[in-house]
Amino acid sequence: MATYRLGIVGRTFAARLSSQAGRNFTHHLREQQPRLSLVRCYASPAGGSSAAPQSSFRLALKAMAVGALLGTGWSGYTYFKGDAGDHMIHEKTEPTFLNRLPDVKITRKVVNPKDDSGLELVLFQFQTCPFCCKVRSFLDYSGLSYSVVEVDAVLRQGIKWSDTKKVPIMLARTKSGRYVQLTDSSMIVSVLSSYLRDKQQDVGELAKYYPSISYVNDAGRKTNDIMNKYFLMLQDAKRQEKNDAQDEERKWRTWADDHLVHLISPNVYRTKDEAFETFEWFSDVGEWGVHFPKWERDLMVYVGAVAMWAIAKRLKKRHQLTDDVRSHIYDACDKWAVAVEKKKTPFLGGKQPNLADLAVFGVLSSMEGCQAFKDCLDNSKIGGWFYEMKKEVMSHRGQVV
Repeated sequence: MATYRLGIVGRTFAARLSSQAGRNFTHHLREQQPRLSLVRCYASPAGGSSAAPQSSFRLALKAMAVGALLGTGWSGYTYFKGDAGDHMIHEKTEPTFLNRLPDVKITRKVVNPKDDSGLELVLFQFQTCPFCCKVRSFLDYSGLSYSVVEVDAVLRQGIKWSDTKKVPIMLARTKSGRYVQLTDSSMIVSVLSSYLRDKQQDVGELAKYYPSISYVNDAGRKTNDIMNKYFLMLQDAKRQEKNDAQDEERKWRTWADDHLVHLISPNVYRTKDEAFETFEWFSDVGEWGVHFPKWERDLMVYVGAVAMWAIAKRLKKRHQLTDDVRSHIYDACDKWAVAVEKKKTPFLGGKQPNLADLAVFGVLSSMEGCQAFKDCLDNSKIGGWFYEMKKEVMSHRGQVV
């Protein structure tokens, strides 16, 4: 869920400190004594000479934590402030292609024996990121097999090979044998959905129809987006006529990205206690204790919780939410539930979910283990539809290995 650029500066600081060992590390600390007073205040006093290596090691870990926290704060600040060097407007960026898969550890695989798509997919994700949950909901409901790389939300070592530092990232094998990098959750869903409706197409060629375009937003800040990410690309002979159902599906997919998702962080990180509770749940469901060393798992939980609690306050202001942030997400849940009820069918898509159902379900499932979600079940009409969706998605998903 921490989809912002947690610890970009922190990773650099931590990497530099952790690369110093023994005397080099101690010598570096002496040279930087005036600048590291903040770090020193967290360090334990050194004992005898035999304890020096251990003290240096502890200091390194604590310095990494402090550096990550400071870096996270700076990253959050620069995220909202923007970059003074942002001047390339209307620049089009094509998808990136890789000749081979990066050397990363596959965390787990979802294998569906019924998958006849011919796709080879690798998803780089945070388990509870709303955008990642949205992609997984589509993959699972579509019965696709895929591999997962769980990325450390602070250090992000799993995506150091990519220029893109946000997740989800999807690598899909093309007919040429190369891998195309897909970097926006809605674009990922549209590319793969287009392919599944016409498997004669190449996923790499389809990706080229979704370039990233830079522009200046209403706040006067340069940003990038994929303008047509909610549209499917089909061959002329198979292209459907424009109809109200397609327009409605795109409208609600956009709503999930532009409104619903921005209510998650202010609610799950509403207080410090909720922030720590949320990150502990992230750790459990993402199996951080299994896939990461204990010190890295603790760094993710404690640094992440504090950082996101602080960032959530800024997000609340940015999205013009009142102090009663729960009321906003209750209203959003009810708005969606009413739209489904008007169809007089289980889902917005009818008897079967459409891409809008999957998008909204994915976003909400990212907080399923949090107090905020329990409150939504008690104070809105979302429960019936949500659990029907969960049953549909899980019934199509392959086996996790």
